[in-house]
Amino acid sequence: MIPRYTRPEMAQIWEPENRFKIWLEIETLACEKMAEMGTIPASVPKALREKGNFDIARIDEIEREVKHDVIAFLTSVAEYVGPDSRYVHQGMTSSDVLDTSFAVQLTQAADLLFKGYGRASGGSQKNGAVEHKDTITIGRSHGIHAEPTTFGIKLAGHYAAFARCRERLKAARAEIATCSISGAVGNYATIDPAVEEYVADKLGLKPETHSTQVIPRDRHAMFFAVLGVVASCIENFAVEVRHLQRTEVREAEEFFSAGQKGSSAMPHKRNPVLSENLTGLARLVRMAVVPAMENVALWHERDISHSSVERNIAPDATVTLDFALVRLTGMVENLIVYPDVMKANLDRLGGLHFSQKVLLALTQAGVSREDAYRLVQRNAMKVWESAAANGGVATTTLLGQLKGDGDVSSKLNDEKLTKIFDLFDYTKESERILNRAFGT
Repeated sequence: MIPRYTRPEMAQIWEPENRFKIWLEIETLACEKMAEMGTIPASVPKALREKGNFDIARIDEIEREVKHDVIAFLTSVAEYVGPDSRYVHQGMTSSDVLDTSFAVQLTQAADLLFKGYGRASGGSQKNGAVEHKDTITIGRSHGIHAEPTTFGIKLAGHYAAFARCRERLKAARAEIATCSISGAVGNYATIDPAVEEYVADKLGLKPETHSTQVIPRDRHAMFFAVLGVVASCIENFAVEVRHLQRTEVREAEEFFSAGQKGSSAMPHKRNPVLSENLTGLARLVRMAVVPAMENVALWHERDISHSSVERNIAPDATVTLDFALVRLTGMVENLIVYPDVMKANLDRLGGLHFSQKVLLALTQAGVSREDAYRLVQRNAMKVWESAAANGGVATTTLLGQLKGDGDVSSKLNDEKLTKIFDLFDYTKESERILNRAFGT
């Protein structure tokens, strides 16, 4: 985490203060249930509620000697609580505290991600899709002009992807929200399962279905995998904006504020810096996925090979994704769209985007598909080459070439050919597509 890409709200979740507060709450809740069951004196949870505290500097000091963070924490708490502290952590193991606390932090992080996600995947993309439902633009495959689509359909596709990611994130949060307080190797030999159930309920978690001292790391692997998918969908939108903002395309661009400068050397530059930044941030989030997958395989009931990994990837991935979602929101809300440029780009190649419609019409007129393809292609290439020789703008049209080709005109007269060159078919289902994308 670096301040440049960190929002305080997410960073706070991973600060030692928050982590130790959760640890203290877990220990206190466990003592409450044990006292209720008569396992420990009733004075213990009372003392924890009234005097329970910790000193981070003191914990660090103790840990330097004992080389164990949970023991250092318990020692610091004991210095506040007094004699009743001997009953704290009774029958529990370190992972009971560490893994349950980690689950709480991950759910806190997920909840904050949802807040940022709501704006990033909600109104702006949806409103833009509706506004540009019939704004004709050229669709591209392999970066090359293909057939027309609408800018609204483009935006709806990204909206649909973010809607799917929202459900994945919801499932990932549920997957990770488990509590494990089951003792040294997870068999409840020294602690009653009722304690785990009580703590889980109070923390808004569910008891882990099967822990072996640690919560199984396939849960965490899924959580970070979902973060990676969300990041990839952010990048997918960012890459689209980057391409559309290229000088040769210029169909849409990021907002450029008054006083903003694009280059230290070239005063004319307006660069897609936000979308480029989002591409880089997405790479950082995905960087957590493989280590999280590798954490699944632990020795027997537990080792700590996962620990150092999670201390790094959990704050880094969630902080970075949180920042990326907020940045994406601003970019989407302020995106500048140029419909006139879209139309001009569409027309640069003399109607080549109608080639499939001509192909289909010829097959319906009795021409084999192979012959129809050959007839359309030989005329299309003349238009393509005229554009290549004229700065990218065709000097002839596909319609004109086809009308002058006897093999084509013998099957399709001028009236039928002209009727083919109509953009209506490319917009007629746009509302249906948007409704599907919006789930309506």
